[in-house]
Amino acid sequence: MELTTLVRHGEPVQLAEIDPGFHAGLGKEQAAERLEALGPKLAELTDLLFAAGMHSLLIVLQGRDTSGKDGLIRRLLTHINAQSCRVAPFKQPTAEELAHDYLWRVHAQAPARGSIVLFNRSHYEDVLVVRVHGLVDADECSERYREINAFESMLHRNGAIILKFMLHISDEEQKERLLEREADVTKSWKLTVGDWEERKLWPKYEKAYEQAMGHCSHEHARWRIVASDHKWFRDLAVVSALVDELEPYRAGWMAKLEAQGREQVRLLKEYRAGEDAGAV
Repeated sequence: MELTTLVRHGEPVQLAEIDPGFHAGLGKEQAAERLEALGPKLAELTDLLFAAGMHSLLIVLQGRDTSGKDGLIRRLLTHINAQSCRVAPFKQPTAEELAHDYLWRVHAQAPARGSIVLFNRSHYEDVLVVRVHGLVDADECSERYREINAFESMLHRNGAIILKFMLHISDEEQKERLLEREADVTKSWKLTVGDWEERKLWPKYEKAYEQAMGHCSHEHARWRIVASDHKWFRDLAVVSALVDELEPYRAGWMAKLEAQGREQVRLLKEYRAGEDAGAV
């Protein structure tokens, strides 16, 4: 059963029609059991990706404040070998970054073959936040959709496996999470007045997300909308999608590694034969 909502290019996206509280009829304990079974599979597949060095993996995480990007990253890192993975957070651009095109800082963070990068926010901020706040107009935004599609297509042609997740939470759930942070001194440092100001723009953000996902979801870089009111379901849905997406690559990775193994065995035999001949 598909646990996320796949966005298909050109089809209208209506976030209001997607239940952020969806949990596929699972309870928290059931989800935990499934996640426990999937975790080792994700670990194995990402280890194969790293060892084979044929592809890279780019995981793009977008979502409103408190949607759970940080929590999801912590979960994923329990299953992915740290030597093959890193996190690239995208915050407000620096002066140097603003002096370049908006994709400049993003391309620099793209994963090399054999590696995994998790984008905590991404190049989509440049068709979301800037659009909501009127920093670019509709024509410029449309041009950016084309540029982003071309950018992701280029990454794909060079071996990148791209998965994009929009963590979908309800207005009520976000409000509750913000209030919980405010009440907890160990978490309130994350808050700003701006978090509450941005809530006033909820409808504009919803429209911006719908348009960005509708224009920028292709077979090689599809958007998946993840119901995220339940954190335990969010984690399961994303891990499940990753396993499903990576599994078809297993045979190719194994074939390369087995060929490398046979070659190393051949070289070792030659080496030992030479050692034996020299000892005579």
